[in-house]
Amino acid sequence: MSVRITCINKSGGYHQDLHHAISHLGWIEDGKTGKNTRLEIYHWLKSSNGVAYVQDRRGNKAFLYPRENAHGIEFLKTQADNVWTDNLLALPECGM
Repeated sequence: MSVRITCINKSGGYHQDLHHAISHLGWIEDGKTGKNTRLEIYHWLKSSNGVAYVQDRRGNKAFLYPRENAHGIEFLKTQADNVWTDNLLALPECGM
């Protein structure tokens, strides 16, 4: 299963970096939509061999990968053409 991430929500408070501020990600897959926490998507990608990506207006895809920082904090990051990018942070806020 492959899902396209369409929006994000950020939580308030202090965060070591902006990727940790992402609390939820909205997605679409075969016309079905949903919203899950960052950690739910992280574990789905890591343990269930899930595939998630962000797509720009031209149709270019940047795939999400589960990452951990030096302190063990789990987060998601995109990679396109072997370059780690901030495509997630550029997404709009998800509605409630």
